[in-house]
Amino acid sequence: MNTQISQELFSKAQNFIPGGVNSPVRAFKAVGGKPIFIQSAKGAYLFDEDGNRYIELINSWGPMILGHAHELIESAIWGAVKTSPSFGAPTRREVEIAELICHIVPSIEKVRMVNSGTEACMSAIRAARGYTGRAKIIKFEGCYHGHADSFLIAAGSGAITMGSPDSPGVTTGTALDTLTAPYNDLQAVQNLVDANKNQIACIILEPVAGNMGLVTPAPDFLSGLRQLCNREGIVLIFDEVMTGFRLALGGVQELYGVTPDMTTLGKIIGGGMPVGAYGGKREIMDCISPVGKVYQAGTLSGNPVAMAAGLAMLRHLQANPQIYKQLETISYKITQGIRGSIEKLGLGYTLNQIGSMFTLFFTNQTVTNFESAKTSDTALFGKYFQAMLKRGVYLAPSQFESLFLSTALSDDDIKQIIWANEESLKEILS
Repeated sequence: MNTQISQELFSKAQNFIPGGVNSPVRAFKAVGGKPIFIQSAKGAYLFDEDGNRYIELINSWGPMILGHAHELIESAIWGAVKTSPSFGAPTRREVEIAELICHIVPSIEKVRMVNSGTEACMSAIRAARGYTGRAKIIKFEGCYHGHADSFLIAAGSGAITMGSPDSPGVTTGTALDTLTAPYNDLQAVQNLVDANKNQIACIILEPVAGNMGLVTPAPDFLSGLRQLCNREGIVLIFDEVMTGFRLALGGVQELYGVTPDMTTLGKIIGGGMPVGAYGGKREIMDCISPVGKVYQAGTLSGNPVAMAAGLAMLRHLQANPQIYKQLETISYKITQGIRGSIEKLGLGYTLNQIGSMFTLFFTNQTVTNFESAKTSDTALFGKYFQAMLKRGVYLAPSQFESLFLSTALSDDDIKQIIWANEESLKEILS
């Protein structure tokens, strides 16, 4: 496979962009080699600058649920661009998409549009702090909520230990207000709450985790968190930036029947355009300026192009609920094929899957949290990634990411993925 142009672009990019990329995972450091520079995409395929075609299993980290360059979304975007790509003033579409989100998502009575998942999550915890008058938050090891200071905290030693900064530039003072617990460990959360009585403003988590690889919640984990937050007056925040409108129309909270106090959204509600949103109970959201005193603002919030794309996407998903069954079928075929190859080759690897998201972990341990995910053989995954890329299948360039499927995948694409998986496993183990 010739990737000369991509390599030349990467060399040039390193002179002007830190690491040559605008988001760290794109640098391929976790899988070796140099990143592929994409020229275009259509349906289930990416096309790089050298003319190579890849079957796409990332879908821009989730939003391309209908595949790339879908005619419905393209039409909405072009229609909006003609009226100007930005106003910095209210528009009809902001009201329409807000009404639709409030109608669909169980926890949301009011919603505020922002520009990214990071912005949504940092704004949600600020609102929770303003609403409760408390300073501390609890997050979970391996859950990613963007790069705001409060979220870049590693666990201390022991369940009750304060966090410590996980990135230069994050102050110790910020870290002291962030407590961490292992995902799926309800007792650890209770211990943190008991040790910090009446100090916890909110608990934030990915209700289905996608940033330590795909990890699903234990049977009573989400309902247990809901009960704990009810008892202690803590705001429960579901980060559904990845899972919202993907695992079900109403997200994980619809799927599992557990309603948080607040929800953060992104990805699909922009139809591929940069977007985020946070929403929840009316009394919490009314703490936000200009109604309340919690300040949050953004010139490009509710951008007309993003709103047009998102509105077209959400209306289509709402009108076509069979899409979720179609995605389940595609996911089942692919994951069953991969499991078949694993068994045939006598391997003990773990495959976690829910709906149109899945991760193959190169470990024989059951993966239920970040510690068990970290038992994966990341070097072997890197070889697997390169072997799959060579066979025309583009995966997330990290063991600790979920894959995202789209309705654009055909039966022939599915067969190609299953074949590439088995041949790649044979290659790296030979």
